[in-house]
Amino acid sequence: MLVSAQLLLLATLLSVVIGVAVGVYTASRQYQRGDRAWQAISIILMNTHVVVASLVVVGAGLWINKITGARIFYVTGATSPDIEGFIPQTLNLAQHLILPTIALTAISYAGYHMMQRSLLLDNISADYVRTARAKGLTRNQAVRKHALRTSIIPVATSVAFSVPGIFTGAVMTEQIFAWNGMGQYFIQTITRNDVHGATAVAAFSALMVAISAILADFLVVILDPRVRVS
Repeated sequence: MLVSAQLLLLATLLSVVIGVAVGVYTASRQYQRGDRAWQAISIILMNTHVVVASLVVVGAGLWINKITGARIFYVTGATSPDIEGFIPQTLNLAQHLILPTIALTAISYAGYHMMQRSLLLDNISADYVRTARAKGLTRNQAVRKHALRTSIIPVATSVAFSVPGIFTGAVMTEQIFAWNGMGQYFIQTITRNDVHGATAVAAFSALMVAISAILADFLVVILDPRVRVS
């Protein structure tokens, strides 16, 4: 579980931050060049399978190692067993983590981008945003302080329900990069006909979904003052 969390937590955070930021940027520039360019990139990445993205990233990492003559990126495993000391271990972990994180972030951010863009466009022209602008706020200020806060609520709920995936693993990515996390363990239990192991993974996943539902409710309460008042 901790290995899967180590692999997926950073990728999930980066996907959310990049996706929301790009969504706000493109919604504020609807149909302009930046909006069309980011939409094209996101649509391509949304339709790219994680296996393809991972293999492209592995190839790029190996090419960089070759032209630099040094092992900058590791393409397999979570850590090297012969590394001692906090700083060397941290650097070694980063070298193992960079490539799978890039692959996972590249295919994951696009969903948040398209969702945030669509939701923000629905709120930019709302009455409360126009009222805020009439009171003297600039367009960017009205978007950040009012439209974004309302439109980000469904995104926050979606992020909350991504928590199970963080702890239950990314099966394909763990297979390609040889990370022994929950995804790899689940495949092993099925291969060995280990009913108890497969049941344990399913039960743990169900527990994470229940926790995610509670977390989603808390996020809605924090972000939406109307819910707090009621």
